[in-house]
Amino acid sequence: MRGHDHGPRTAERTLTGWAWLSIAAAVSTIGLKGGAYLLTGSVGLLSDALESVVNLVAAILALIALRIAARPPDATHPFGHGKAEYLSAGAEGMMILVAAGVIVYSAISRLVTPEPLEDLGLGLTITAVATVINGLVGVLVLRAGRRHRSSALVADGHHLLTDVWTSVGVLVGLALVAVTGWLPLDSIVALGVAANIMWVGGRIVVSATHGLMDHALDADDVRLVTTCTDDVLAGHPQVRIHGIQTRQSGQQRFVSLHVEVPGDWSVARGHAVLDEIEGALAHALPGVVVHTHLEPLDSGH
Repeated sequence: MRGHDHGPRTAERTLTGWAWLSIAAAVSTIGLKGGAYLLTGSVGLLSDALESVVNLVAAILALIALRIAARPPDATHPFGHGKAEYLSAGAEGMMILVAAGVIVYSAISRLVTPEPLEDLGLGLTITAVATVINGLVGVLVLRAGRRHRSSALVADGHHLLTDVWTSVGVLVGLALVAVTGWLPLDSIVALGVAANIMWVGGRIVVSATHGLMDHALDADDVRLVTTCTDDVLAGHPQVRIHGIQTRQSGQQRFVSLHVEVPGDWSVARGHAVLDEIEGALAHALPGVVVHTHLEPLDSGH
């Protein structure tokens, strides 16, 4: 069995830069939304501000996880530290669920004892500015996470965009409160927000769990692996490949397979085929780590 790591890993500075941007967005929106809540007394705006606090903690966790995941393999972690990203994503999902619980509690309390809202116009304007900031940063972070296959950044981007929908719901609800004067609507909007972020938090936790359990590569990547091996076999009709396995660990992708060659081939000739397979996979899946095992065709495997 031999392993080969093709291509450089994504630079830590690039990924942590996106995490720092997310942190900056969270700090700014906490200030804006917190101010809007203090001005209006709206439980909907309180729920929105609480989610931004979670955004900040989650972004800090993502930054820590990205730095750990970027560490090279060592004696105690021969396959690298990529799973740190799944821990971060799972923790972020759990924090989203906790924030949803706090929002539900606050909304029900205010539903039982409604309180008048003040300065709604200014509060809505401030929240709208915060929403635009979150939306822009969320889209950028999510795209970067998908491009670099970073679970931590993808979770962070989804969280920011969830916050955007939270804010939109709150803005619509408070606008209706301002028009109708019906105060319970503020709490009803907050409960709707809580239900939405519970759904997103649950999805993030499930996704992180799959990663920690060595989930196979996605269907598109598996098809690329199959295409590469089929292309190599077409040029070497005497060769057989079996036991293909794939897994994802943070940004890193792993492929292992067994290659059978005629028993009378030299070791050098057999390893030339392995090099061809590994080169094809490296071209199709940049940065992939390939583990190959060379066997004679008459080995009985």
